[in-house]
Amino acid sequence: MASLALTFGSGAMTNSINDAANTDLFLMIGSNPDTSHPTIGLRVHQAVDRGAKLIVVDPRHTKLAKRADIWVRIQPGTDVAFLNGLMHIIVEEDLWNKKFVEDRTEDFDELQRLVKEYTPAHVESITGVPAEQLFEVARAFAAEGRHAIYHGMGITHYVSGTDRVKSIANLSMLCGKVGVAGGGCNPLRGQNNVQGACDMGALFNTLPGYGALGSIDIIDKFEKMWKVTLPRRPGKPATEVWDNVLDGDVRAVYIFGEDPAIADPNISHVIKALDKADFVVVQDLFLTDTAKAADVVLPGACFAEKDGTFTNTERRVQRVRKAVNPPGEAKPDWQIFCELSQRMGYEMDYNSPEDIFEEIRNLLPQYAGITYERLEEVGLQWPVPDENHPGTAVLHTESFTRGRGLFIPEAYTPPIEPADEEYPMQFTTGRDIARYNFSSMTGKTKEMDVISPEAFAEVNPDDAQRLGIEEGDWLRLTSRRGSIEIRSTITDRSQAGTIFTTYNHHQTLVNLLTLDALDRLSRTPEYKLCAIKVDVLGQELPA
Repeated sequence: MASLALTFGSGAMTNSINDAANTDLFLMIGSNPDTSHPTIGLRVHQAVDRGAKLIVVDPRHTKLAKRADIWVRIQPGTDVAFLNGLMHIIVEEDLWNKKFVEDRTEDFDELQRLVKEYTPAHVESITGVPAEQLFEVARAFAAEGRHAIYHGMGITHYVSGTDRVKSIANLSMLCGKVGVAGGGCNPLRGQNNVQGACDMGALFNTLPGYGALGSIDIIDKFEKMWKVTLPRRPGKPATEVWDNVLDGDVRAVYIFGEDPAIADPNISHVIKALDKADFVVVQDLFLTDTAKAADVVLPGACFAEKDGTFTNTERRVQRVRKAVNPPGEAKPDWQIFCELSQRMGYEMDYNSPEDIFEEIRNLLPQYAGITYERLEEVGLQWPVPDENHPGTAVLHTESFTRGRGLFIPEAYTPPIEPADEEYPMQFTTGRDIARYNFSSMTGKTKEMDVISPEAFAEVNPDDAQRLGIEEGDWLRLTSRRGSIEIRSTITDRSQAGTIFTTYNHHQTLVNLLTLDALDRLSRTPEYKLCAIKVDVLGQELPA
């Protein structure tokens, strides 16, 4: 995704969370921040309270969709066609920002050529979005004002995830909505400190700071600092590790702060690989399902038991301060890594997280001006090129990382596993606000069982009548990969032909169903859509 560095190659928000106060119109697509990012969802609600317009593109009638000026009930998996359809109208009606496109972008002719095919009638046939609504959204977004696009994992968790991200960037540049306060492209990260982990190089194809593996100057800088010779080729994407284990190409796995035995797609495949691996190490807070399959478990400290920094979705680097000592033999992660490295023959002689941060700021230009002393006062948004720089609230105000913004038009490709005669329903998932991910932490708090005792399968009333489903019936949902039992709730929040459930409940392992097909660039799996069949088991679960 190097070419996407023009807007948000790091996956970070181009703008700030508080910048929502400056936004005149939100285009929310592939995200339900009320449940996934509640602090950001609150800012959006506050902005709507003061008069900001809201467009929500979501197959489900969420609480945010109920507040929207325009709610677009799109067919799951068809976002690229929808976005191309908006750009078709904006170009045809001459609504695009000519000055921005001419002064700051290139390959506009390529975009024009592709979106010409996406007529409103054609897009309606793919997405289910009425042509008149497509016109309404296109005209509203292209109008004068500070307009922001917010999106989440409902965009990226597809085999065409990078196509969707590119299409969002295309739309924002076409209308000149990036590089301005209250605007921009704002991907909402999936977990705490995912941004920081990516910044630090926890990706298969870049160095820390998103340095290219082919850049001799960058690699030379790292090799001199670390006194090693670094590989020049990409590593294995995390999502491909299990195939490599089963093929015999990977024999040992070190898993740090992840629980793939319940969190990865097609988890039967993951469990099979964990069983086959010669040696598995898990470093985590608790004895997770993955840790139970490990040969060695290294107990790590939680956020309140260590010092360091987190970097959040708006690129803000913030201090984390130790409040209590870790229990038992648990240690901060950095200390575990250092001790292990030393025993393996490579000296890591850091004395504190601040020592490590000093190395980070020496190696990463984005972090160069950030110090622990400055972070005592307030978190800073990278890039911070020097110690006098206040941080960057809005990216790309004058130019993009590569100079001119590059339009990268992408054609719509259908979901990898559509509903068919054998598996006639679509299955999709989202978050439960009361629980965090797969309840490895929140599941240990008994009060959560009162607030959110179980997951339910949302069934549209039309499907319930057709299939003979009553409220509270147990259902068996089966995909080509596995089955789960789950109770039903009948609601028009979900559209006909689609079953929705939350994925956070440990007792309902929805990833037995989900698809592990991967995006060709990011290698992100298609968590968000697969085909299933539904069996009605009745009010009592059979023994």
